[in-house]
Amino acid sequence: MRSPVSETHSRNARARIRKAGRRGAIVALVAACIVSLAACGDDSEGSSSAGTPKSLNKATGTPIKLGILNPVNGSAKSPGAPQGLNAAVKYVNGNLGGIDNHPIKVVSCDVDVASPETNIGCANQLAKSGVVAVIDAFNPTSSAALPILQSAKIPMIGPVPFDTVTGSKPDDRVYFGPAPAAFLLGAMQSIKQQGYSSVTLANLDLPSGHQTNDQILTPLGKSIGLDVKGVYYSPSNPNFSVLASTIKSTKAEVAGLLLALDEPTCNKLAQSLQNVGFKGVIFLATCTEFINKLGQKAVGAETYSSVWLPTAKSSAPAEVKKNLDVAADYLTAQGGPSDWYAFATFATVVDFAKTLGAAKPSEYTGPSVLKTLKAVEGYQSFLGPVLSCNRPTSPNCTTEFYNFKVVGNKKTELVGGKAIQPDPKGLKAIPGAN
Repeated sequence: MRSPVSETHSRNARARIRKAGRRGAIVALVAACIVSLAACGDDSEGSSSAGTPKSLNKATGTPIKLGILNPVNGSAKSPGAPQGLNAAVKYVNGNLGGIDNHPIKVVSCDVDVASPETNIGCANQLAKSGVVAVIDAFNPTSSAALPILQSAKIPMIGPVPFDTVTGSKPDDRVYFGPAPAAFLLGAMQSIKQQGYSSVTLANLDLPSGHQTNDQILTPLGKSIGLDVKGVYYSPSNPNFSVLASTIKSTKAEVAGLLLALDEPTCNKLAQSLQNVGFKGVIFLATCTEFINKLGQKAVGAETYSSVWLPTAKSSAPAEVKKNLDVAADYLTAQGGPSDWYAFATFATVVDFAKTLGAAKPSEYTGPSVLKTLKAVEGYQSFLGPVLSCNRPTSPNCTTEFYNFKVVGNKKTELVGGKAIQPDPKGLKAIPGAN
């Protein structure tokens, strides 16, 4: 695993970003604030909750509008995403000086992530609102919004593309985490290296879920000699007892969730797997809440993440430990869940502010924002790996991620003691993965 870059490396990275800015690239920034319950509308920075850390370097310039496809409607909500957005905006605007003294102002449009129609409606509204970029917050139907945003020359940005169609091409989009295929290949490599030979993973019963299983999961498993099976669950009305029984019937050594849109899904499946007597390793995608809820019963379970998380803080690099504390303080002040969705979103916003603010643009437009982000190279991210966003075939700035095993009460450690680097040869066979 790469350690945080030295101060010299940081200065060099900032210089590269400034140089890219002088070549005509410009800053974009993504961030977020607590989202309104209205379908779509301008949101101000929002009022601070009691205990919010004191502002030290407050942005006072002209606000920059950023849009967000906010995942708060329907049955598959991700409340950690808006919490992370709001907390990060407070930190960026109050302590980092915004983006070159420009505070972030979010235009929020609420979507049901199981509904392409709501994404289309929000894309139309956001395209008319003057935003320079739109945040994709863990949305498996975000590709429905792409044609409208592309026509308006507004880039889509985010932590990880949950929609495999969105993640399959680099055009007009940038993600600071790895592609889903990188997660899958790396996780299966880890499972294989641990000595297991079979895995069953559940995914959403949506076209993107079937596409992931059929075009990515099964072929990748075969390529490394791992018996991989995929099963499905309803995003609107899941029956976890039936799902757990189906998973158990496959006799897999490792089983769980390939993708989870919210923490309750992981909690319920973990409990259901234990209730039906599943004795293998429980693998729960990007979830963290189950670790606290199950306590000692969670020991042995695994989860993956695009960023370092508080449960693994004791083994994190020194700079990451400090950044985890910063994020935790702001997230706690905003209330709500402090899960992977919250920390990943928080980190994404801070990385946007730091990398893009260094370019000091003279104007903020969708095309210049995209160009600047694509020029980012060798940047040590806030809670994760070094990022380079100039990949010609992928919108993702890294393929590296972290696979954690629960080793004690509310404590995790890196499987194998280091970050996972998926096999580049395997990734090359998958559009948008490398």
